[in-house]
Order: sequence, then structure tokens, then C-alpha cells
Amino acid sequence: MNKIEGGVTAAKGFQAASTAANIKYKDRTDMALLYSTIPCRAAGTFTTNLVKAAPVKWDQSVVYEQKRAQAVVVNSGIANACTGEDGMEICRQTAEETGRLLSVPSDGVLIASTGVIGMQIPIERIKDGVSAMAGALSDSLEAGHDAAKAIMTTDTHPKEAAVEFTIGGKTVTLGGMSKGSGMIHPDMCTMLCFITTDACISQELLQKALREDVKKSFNMISVDGDTSTNDTVILLANGMAGNPEINTENEDYRTFCEALSTVTTTLARMMAGDGEGATALFEVRVKGASSWEQAAVLARSVVSSSLTKAAIYGHDANCGRVLCAMGYAGVPFDPEKTDLWFESRGGRIKVIENGTLTGYDEGTATKILSEDEVTAIADIKEGDCEATAWGCDLTYDYVKINADYRS
Repeated sequence: MNKIEGGVTAAKGFQAASTAANIKYKDRTDMALLYSTIPCRAAGTFTTNLVKAAPVKWDQSVVYEQKRAQAVVVNSGIANACTGEDGMEICRQTAEETGRLLSVPSDGVLIASTGVIGMQIPIERIKDGVSAMAGALSDSLEAGHDAAKAIMTTDTHPKEAAVEFTIGGKTVTLGGMSKGSGMIHPDMCTMLCFITTDACISQELLQKALREDVKKSFNMISVDGDTSTNDTVILLANGMAGNPEINTENEDYRTFCEALSTVTTTLARMMAGDGEGATALFEVRVKGASSWEQAAVLARSVVSSSLTKAAIYGHDANCGRVLCAMGYAGVPFDPEKTDLWFESRGGRIKVIENGTLTGYDEGTATKILSEDEVTAIADIKEGDCEATAWGCDLTYDYVKINADYRS
């Protein structure tokens, strides 16, 4: 398994383009187009919010009914959420125009939007944007990077990852891009993610691999406790690597799942660390659990705690907040057997042993917590299972960014 440069254009047969369509932003690119030279098997996971944006409903129909796709159109700035039938009509017209320009079926076009909820998207600008991008498609890594920049909203930098691995003697590539900075919480966060691979794999196993992977990657990050209306993860596989088809849960399938996990976990960490206003990535690892599920609930509770996140921002080893967040997580554990450490590039310090403060040095703890990546490690001493969640500190800038988001 080798990490390589690139994102959605790293795999064979995938192209990308981007443009400034002035959907809402006036000073940057705001549309991206992904295209495979041949049809792909498609998998997807979507927001659990009952309020689902029009593109989510459109994509669910494509992924769950057609199970194939060849193009993805993405816009930033306006979410096309809470827009009623007009929003669905925007999706239909976007897919038809894309299908016409690329000579693909309109029901093989996926659509994603991110931005302000409630505003209507100007369809003529969308169509003009698709037209501009259709003639500029490229399989270069630069084109993929530019697409990753075009889908950002409050993100401070684009997020990409790619890996190469071997299946059946063939080199297989899997790459992805994502966006997400605020309105992020487990059970799909406010995020868009597009993953492309030239692996040959059945649609059923493609969907299973993604569904299982998301539980331990994107569903383990939290920035602010809000789950959005537009969350979408799409995985496209065009089979151009030429490997023997993965149609059973064998060693090849496990290799594919490992590659997928490498990319999604990398992207998840990038999104958590780029939380709105954040100064530090906050990782929480719970070990010694009786099951992964128990550890996951505890880790997510800590990483979602506003008080703990504020303490991380203040470089304050307020370990009582960590135990408190574990205590209301909703799963049993014995706090009087729990140990807790803080760790970073600045060192490692044990702050709680068997539920009691260790008498640690506050100056050393502050130094450790002053790094831009900080980890809290809790050992509950019940078993051999562990889980990791990712978030960020809570800063003044988070409020500033969201107080005037629409303006």
C-alpha cells in the first residue's frame, strides 16, 4: 500500500474540471465536474438528517436504483436544500445538460451541492458552468486538485488523498477529495466526498465496503455537533485496472477495504483539523474496551464535547471534562478503573490513573497541549477493543465565521 500524490484523477480513466460559475461566490471557482471515460459501478452513503437536500435525493435514486454513474457535477455556495420541487427540477436539468454534453445517460449523472440552505440555485449559471467544464476535462493531477479547491466553502485548504496497491498482479489506484469544515457531526457530517478507483469490484461489495468504512472514518469526526442536509459520499469504480473482479469477501476484498480506509481516514483527519476557526486537530482514542462500539461511543462523546474542545483551545489539561463526557455517553464503563493520557509531538503525560488525578505537572501538560495535533487516550481496562474519533478545538473564530455565514 503506497500513498501517492493526487486525488480524484489519480485512478485510470477519471478526469476533472472546474470553473467559476458565480453561483454565489464572486471571487473563486465554485463548480467541479468529475467524469469517467467508461461507466462506473457506484456506491454512496448519505446524510441521516430527515431534511435532505435535493441532490441527496437525486443521488440516492441513482446509486440505489441505477447503481451506475459516469459523471458528477458539484457546486459550492448554495446547498439546494429546502427548495422543494424547484430544487429537484434543478437536479434534473443539470443532469440532462451534463448528459447531453458528455453523451452519457442523465440518470448516470450524480449531483452534489454545498453552501447556504434555502436559496435557489440559478440554473442558467449551472448550465454555463457545465458547458465550460465539459470542454476542459483533464486527467492531470492538477485538474483533480483544482476540482478539490472548487468544492470548498469555509474550508481553508483542499483535501485530497490517493493510494496505489496490487490486486491479482495488477496495479490498482484509489483516490478521493472531500470538503467539510463546519456543521460537522457523526452519522455523516456536513461534508462532500468523492472517491474514484480503477478497481474491478462488484457493485454489491463496493457498497458494502463503503458502508462499513464510513462507520470508522467519516462517522468518527465532529466539529460542532450539527449534522447537515447535504452529506454525501460517492465511490465510483470503473474497473480499468484490469484486476480479476472482486466478487467475494476474500483477501483481494480486504486489500481493497484497507486502501479505502487509508484514503477516507486521511480525508476525515483533514476535515476535523480544518474545522471552522480551529487551531488544533483533537484526536480521542479509547482503548481497553469490550467492543469497538463501546469505544466508539465514548470517543465520539469526548470529541463532541464543547467544554473539552474549549479546554483544548486553551491548552488546559482539564481532564475532568474528558471523564465527564465519557460519563454521559450512554454506555457503561468503570471510571474508577480508567486511565487518561494527553499526547502530542510535545510529549506524553498521564493525568488520571484509576479515576484519580496523578499529580501531573501543569506546565508540562500545557506544553503538550500547545501543539497543532493533540491526542487524548483513555484506557477503560475492560477488553482488547479500541476506537478513534477526530475533532478540533473550539475557538472564538468559530462563532465569528458562523455569525455572518450568509453575508
